[in-house]
Amino acid sequence: MDVSRSVTSQFHAVLSMMEQTVRLCPAEMWDAPGLANPFWRVAYHALYVAIQYLQPTEHEPVRWQRAREGYQFLAPSPAPPYTPQPQADRPYSRNDMLDLIDFSRAEVDRTVPTIDFSASSGFHWLPFDKLELQLYNIRHLQHHVGDLSTLLQTQAGLETDWVKIGSAPATD
Repeated sequence: MDVSRSVTSQFHAVLSMMEQTVRLCPAEMWDAPGLANPFWRVAYHALYVAIQYLQPTEHEPVRWQRAREGYQFLAPSPAPPYTPQPQADRPYSRNDMLDLIDFSRAEVDRTVPTIDFSASSGFHWLPFDKLELQLYNIRHLQHHVGDLSTLLQTQAGLETDWVKIGSAPATD
């Protein structure tokens, strides 16, 4: 069994579903007032965290060049120093999110083959091994894709497709 290939495939599947939601989102919903968090911010949060949990430890930075400090939080920060939710006064564009999805795909392809799935998570608040971390990571990303898909369906009557398997890089 090739765990890396399976994990990579499922990441690519959920990233394809995220791409659908980002492409389908009507312009008027992208930064609509009245939502707890705008569409773009939920997408950014989900992608940022997915990239973060692909890193070896909590101390590794997310390397996307357009990352903005604190924008990944949908609520007050979950760890000390417990800062309030940062003001996200500069929304990311649809093209920014599509670029971040592409960056996420590249991070999956770069990092997953190197993961020792039996090692500890590398994140003090997640007391399990790297395999469970990546299952948790995919579940978190899919949770927010589901949120965005439901929003598109209920607010705009738009449907998204389920992607059961994603592409995985060829192996030698």
